[in-house]
Amino acid sequence: MLNSHKILNLAATDLDLQETLSRELGISKIFAQILINRGLKTPNCVREFLDVRLDSLLEPHLLQDMDKAVSLIKKAREKREKVMIFGDYDVDGLTALSLTKDTLSKIGMDVEHYLPHRVKEGYGLNKNITQIAKQKNIKLLITVDCGTSSQDIIKELRRQGIEVIITDHHEPQNSQAGNCASAMLNPKMPNPRYNFRDLAGVGVAYKLCQALSESRLWEELDLVSLGTIADVVPLKGENRVIAKEGLKRLARTNKVGLKALMESSGISNKKLSTTFVSYIIGPRINASGRIDNAEIALALLLSQEKGRAQELAKAIETHNRQRQKIESRILEEAQDLIDREINFKEHKVVVLAKEDWHPGVLGIVASKLADRFYRPTIVISLNDRLCRGSGRSVRNFHLFEALVECKDFLENFGGHSHAVGLVLAKERVQDFKSAINRLAREKLLAEDLIPHLDVDISVALSDLNIELVEELEGLEPFGADNPEPLFYTSGLQLKGAPQVLGRNTLKFWVTDGRVTYQAVGFGLGYLKDSLIVADSFDLVYTPVIDDWHGEGSICLELKEIILGR
Repeated sequence: MLNSHKILNLAATDLDLQETLSRELGISKIFAQILINRGLKTPNCVREFLDVRLDSLLEPHLLQDMDKAVSLIKKAREKREKVMIFGDYDVDGLTALSLTKDTLSKIGMDVEHYLPHRVKEGYGLNKNITQIAKQKNIKLLITVDCGTSSQDIIKELRRQGIEVIITDHHEPQNSQAGNCASAMLNPKMPNPRYNFRDLAGVGVAYKLCQALSESRLWEELDLVSLGTIADVVPLKGENRVIAKEGLKRLARTNKVGLKALMESSGISNKKLSTTFVSYIIGPRINASGRIDNAEIALALLLSQEKGRAQELAKAIETHNRQRQKIESRILEEAQDLIDREINFKEHKVVVLAKEDWHPGVLGIVASKLADRFYRPTIVISLNDRLCRGSGRSVRNFHLFEALVECKDFLENFGGHSHAVGLVLAKERVQDFKSAINRLAREKLLAEDLIPHLDVDISVALSDLNIELVEELEGLEPFGADNPEPLFYTSGLQLKGAPQVLGRNTLKFWVTDGRVTYQAVGFGLGYLKDSLIVADSFDLVYTPVIDDWHGEGSICLELKEIILGR
């Protein structure tokens, strides 16, 4: 059994297809199986996936309403009308806003922006925007990363004579969502011509900017990849191209704000990966919006002056440390509530609510609790009247659809299958908790609440070599829908004494009696004593090339240690 009580899913082996792909593409059979596991079952599909080409990105004009949107913007420019871009305060929204504002400014438009306050206003178009737009004499409002579900507010803006262009990627709550906007750019709306629906918000904004500037704007892919990776959209199709090419440009970016942020976070001159974006750059850009106001992060992204950019980056580092402290406190309080209130036999969905929880970090807390207990988790900050919450889910529970079925208890909500935001009245919290748990009991099986570990292939240590690991690097960048490949090897033994290094990292040498490799398990130090007394053990890992001392050797990056007797 696995020490973490996970279900091990070993992908089915297709020997015939392995042989075909290996022969026609000149690749190893192990690599062929890993490609098969990702749904790549023909030589052409494999070539398309591995040969990432910028010219494979779809034409922006294929998006429904794109021509209409471009026409509205050009008309506003001809009339010298004021334009406002309404954004969102996360990385996806901020990169989209920065890109769109810069593009409109370059084509000579008078552009203002509006960033809602995460705590005071929450996500998406709010009722204040109609009055603000009127006061500023705005004639065209463009949203980025929001707006699809804000039909009532869009109708009111239109009644006031303000044209509204929506650029968004969130799921529409109904088929009529786009009808009231002047133009709706959202790949999740029914659109037979545009056959990729998983763009991030910044990806949609990028398409608009391409169409407006009549340029491919390859130089902006550093910004587009940042928002795309941070928003955890599937890294396949167009997103794979954006992420792979964008990471190259991000590493050598000329944007002074991004350079200052990478310097302050200590990752300058490093080979950038999705991990750096997800765990270092992204959280820092998000931090200011979580703690106070996202304007600091936006100013950094738009900054043209090195000294100013360095000041902003320093302020963002301070906000990030504050965010970490607040998050730690709420996590402790949430754990205390779980210990006192949650019965895991009864509660398939964990719903926690408490006064004075900072709304800016609820999503992070919900994510960590969902990982810890493997339950859909919704964390709510209680106020006297309307309360804000964030939710994160597990693989077999579509949280957005669950909220649709519980909408009678909610004032507002939005999001995706695995991440949502919601607003509800204080007196409805308990009713909502009961309703979503009734729904979950109907939909979730016992095994749905046990984490799964998807393993690509079972191999012997002797199957590993440098050439195979170099083949695996062709799968990068890793992310949603394209995870790092996981290997399984059984019947192994310890060679020498294991060590526990900083951050509870376990390091040891492992052998099958013929081949010996070094293994490293981050956060697995607690298994040291059990490993020493085990007769044998199995490993789940990703093989990587360790060139720490300038010599390329294989190292096993551990995901799980499965102990024998």
